[in-house]
Amino acid sequence: MSQGFSGDPYQSPQSAGGRPQTEQGDSTGGVIPYKNAPALIAYYLGIFSLVPCLGLIAAIPAVILGVIGLQKVRQNPVVKGTVHAWIGIVLGGICTLLWGAAIMMAFIAPLLAR
Repeated sequence: MSQGFSGDPYQSPQSAGGRPQTEQGDSTGGVIPYKNAPALIAYYLGIFSLVPCLGLIAAIPAVILGVIGLQKVRQNPVVKGTVHAWIGIVLGGICTLLWGAAIMMAFIAPLLAR
């Protein structure tokens, strides 16, 4: 008979310290948060928002999905992805401001040139 077996099949499994085992994270060690899709997509959209033609189109969803990704981490810390979500929020926010200002200047400049 094993040392940690109590005989009750309905009892939660115990770790070596006597505390109940919790759900484990992903096999990548949390480097790629595949269980937190909004955070991962926010990260990629934040990176793609640096590209001139995709800028504003990718930046706004990056911020939104980054916030959703952070909420998902707060609900279940096992899923990871906090850093990916924050990168999406920061890059998306900065690029939203920059590309928004660039678009506004493109419309305002011809009016000022008259």
